[in-house]
Amino acid sequence: MKIMKPFFWVYVSFALLLFVLPTQVGAQSDSTVLLLETQGPLTPAMVEYLSRGISTAEEENAEALIFQIDTPGGSVDLMNRMVQAIRASDVPVIVYVAPRGAIAGSAGTVITLAGHVAAMAPETAIGAASPVGGQGEDLGETIEVKQKEILKATIRGLAERRGESAVALAEETIESARAVSAEEALQAGLIDFIASDVDELLRALHGYEIAGLGGRVLETDGAQVTEIPQRFIERFLQVLTNPNIVFLLITVGVQAVLIELSSPGGWVAGFIGVACLALGIYGLGILPVNWFGLVFMATSFVLFLLEIKAPTHGALTIAGLASFIVGALVLFNTPSTPSFFRVSVPLVLGTGLVTAAFFMTIITFAIRAQMKRPEVGVESLVGRSGTTRVDLAPTGLVHVAGELWNAKASKGERIPADTEIVVVAVEGLRLEVERKDNLPS
Repeated sequence: MKIMKPFFWVYVSFALLLFVLPTQVGAQSDSTVLLLETQGPLTPAMVEYLSRGISTAEEENAEALIFQIDTPGGSVDLMNRMVQAIRASDVPVIVYVAPRGAIAGSAGTVITLAGHVAAMAPETAIGAASPVGGQGEDLGETIEVKQKEILKATIRGLAERRGESAVALAEETIESARAVSAEEALQAGLIDFIASDVDELLRALHGYEIAGLGGRVLETDGAQVTEIPQRFIERFLQVLTNPNIVFLLITVGVQAVLIELSSPGGWVAGFIGVACLALGIYGLGILPVNWFGLVFMATSFVLFLLEIKAPTHGALTIAGLASFIVGALVLFNTPSTPSFFRVSVPLVLGTGLVTAAFFMTIITFAIRAQMKRPEVGVESLVGRSGTTRVDLAPTGLVHVAGELWNAKASKGERIPADTEIVVVAVEGLRLEVERKDNLPS
């Protein structure tokens, strides 16, 4: 029995090790933090991207989800959908305004405050959340009051846990469109952290208690960050919110459709035109657009088309160019439209000149085609030389272009046989001719 005791204790130690070892390994494993990155105005694609990220984080039981944003804002409907998705998440969502120079403007302010944790990078800004119309215009007094009160009530609910100073500042971003820097926001308690990058943010988050999720404490020290990239369609639809891209799509689309209408029979130009217009219309539905500018642009293309059909030697083209430039500038660049929604003025001028040159080239070829002498048919005989086979008194036969034709002397004079003549006109199948020596050389 004494011999068996050492083996017994070895067996017990080995059994205990089997139970303890998995626990120790599990304690040493790193937690996972998922990262979403997005930039630009709010779009349906951005909403789907956030929803997909939250679903993935919940399925993988991630420690947290970082939603990095740089947005000038967008529609209230899209904002509400994103706020609802964040607040319904079972995984802590950290809204992080980054990188340096980024903004959380307008609706982006509310989305930032909706996060279980709000953080900003240095040299970023937040605020200017006053509501505006769908075209970037100021709202009527009654509607403006209603919209502001609704937004202030929403933002109070999101910021009340941050203290009175944070609530007051949040309401000012809506009431007076106030915007503040990251340092000012942190000082007022509007955000929780300032971090230069994701790694610094994770270190700051370690041990932070999430009040909205039952007092959950974040364990982000040494966490593994897994980025969830945007899908191709999400990136593509996000690009379509760039006003410069939308402007080019509308311009190219209209030109392609006009080419198809002026030269029917093909399908390439028509297909390209319809595709560009469809994509451009999607962007127009997202961006704040002044439709008066779109009317000017449509007028310009009508003028270009009229110039092709009834050339005025450039008068309609010049008028169309002026209308095109004015329309493009008014389309996005109204005084009430934020600068990040505006189209590039050099791009407008350059595109306008290229468009005018394109239509002037078409007009030049059209005029040349009208002035060019026919090369086939009876009309092509005008200007041709020949000889009379019989006396024209004043009608008879002439030999022109290797064939005999009935002819008539245009001035009713008598032209002897074997006289050189020139065809000056055609009436049906009869030629009008004159003596060649009577014409100026």
